[in-house]
Amino acid sequence: MTHSSAADTKSVRMDANQAQHRVTLPVRSRLALTITFFSMFFGAGNLIFPPFLGALAGTNTPLATFGFICSAVGLPILGVLAVTQADGFERLAGSIGPRFAAVLAMAIMLTIGPFFAIPRTATTSFEMAIAPHMHSSSHAPLLVYSLIFFALAWGFAQFPGKLSNTLGKITGPVLLVLIAILTIGALFSIHLPFAPATGAYQGSTLQAFTQGFIDGYQTMDLLAALYFGIIIGVNIRAMGVTDTRQVRSYTAHAGLGTGIMLTLVYAALAVLGALSGALVPLDSATDTGATALTHITHAVFGQPGTILVGLIFIIACLNVCTGLISTCSTFMTTKIPHIGSLPMSYRAWSIVFALFSLLVSNAGLSMIIKVSIPVLIALYPIAIVLVIVGLASTWIRAHMPYLPICMIIPTTLVALADCCVRLLELVGVQLPQVSYLLHLLPGFDIQLGWIVPALIGAAIAAALYVFQRIRSHQH
Repeated sequence: MTHSSAADTKSVRMDANQAQHRVTLPVRSRLALTITFFSMFFGAGNLIFPPFLGALAGTNTPLATFGFICSAVGLPILGVLAVTQADGFERLAGSIGPRFAAVLAMAIMLTIGPFFAIPRTATTSFEMAIAPHMHSSSHAPLLVYSLIFFALAWGFAQFPGKLSNTLGKITGPVLLVLIAILTIGALFSIHLPFAPATGAYQGSTLQAFTQGFIDGYQTMDLLAALYFGIIIGVNIRAMGVTDTRQVRSYTAHAGLGTGIMLTLVYAALAVLGALSGALVPLDSATDTGATALTHITHAVFGQPGTILVGLIFIIACLNVCTGLISTCSTFMTTKIPHIGSLPMSYRAWSIVFALFSLLVSNAGLSMIIKVSIPVLIALYPIAIVLVIVGLASTWIRAHMPYLPICMIIPTTLVALADCCVRLLELVGVQLPQVSYLLHLLPGFDIQLGWIVPALIGAAIAAALYVFQRIRSHQH
């Protein structure tokens, strides 16, 4: 037997073994995975921002909601597909460089983890479910609530391979049923025309769409999508699927199903907000989406409506908190398995994240949101460009190797400069020269100033490709 035929025989045997290990998941299991994915995404920001958008956008709600769905649904799903196609975030960002990938990965993990997203789940659910029933300004209730909240989330997160049993089959379906009750009740009870658009949503249709698109950043879902696939993959393997291609396929399908569910829920919540705005106009400076939901549930269900909204917030935030603790702990276990001589297991990291998030959550929701906005404005453009490059055709990546770095460098410079200016302004420090230069960028006033630099980078990469082609023909 020749070396070639032996290799062919070995390949056939390997393919046969892989075929034997291929497992077809039943529809019920696939649905559970999709609901698990949805539950990990759908938390505090996802509940707050669509109703707020609808209440302020009024007659411009359809356009603003479309913009919101593009960034809050479209980008995360594209992120899931890009990471799945690249076989992990490290390989996706590794096209820029290993150090860049490591720093960006850590920044994303801390943002969707203990610095912002995890603490926000506790503070938001407290302010919606508990605070309305409290008649004291004491800080003790938030502390007690956050202790119980993080203890439950930490307990659920100790079984990352079984989240599809908890989130996908119990808490996720319950959340969807409660949202359906609220939506159907409002649609059958309130028959008012939408109010005129106010605030940032009035004006041209492009402005309404753009504002909705930027609002989608606040969900942090694109950043989470880059790593949520880790936990979904763990759950798929726990179901007996060992073939890597199948794991990727089921993850991608769950991501697409999640996108459909998120789109329907966001549209429903935006309509609820628009109806709420028709009932009681909101003040964009002092009110939130939580206010809009409170108004409409009280109008439809009376006092029990407050309890309904509280339950929705608690379940949604607990689901997301569990998913984030699992994701962050899994990531850190692989990146930092020990600190000095101290081993850091999954359980140890989950304790660290739960305790640190407990401390941050007691700083208050307003402070968390104020600090998170500049960070999100910095990370989102970088993540968007990475996803676009990751989904680019194989031909483009093969023939234009400089495309990723040429697009990422200017995008990162603009995003970091904008972030620094905004963070320093929070503590009263001004950088007028930097701010002036940033405002010269087209679209900067609507937080899209990174687009032109990214396109210039793409043009440079294309020019380098043409130059190399000309040189190759000359030689």
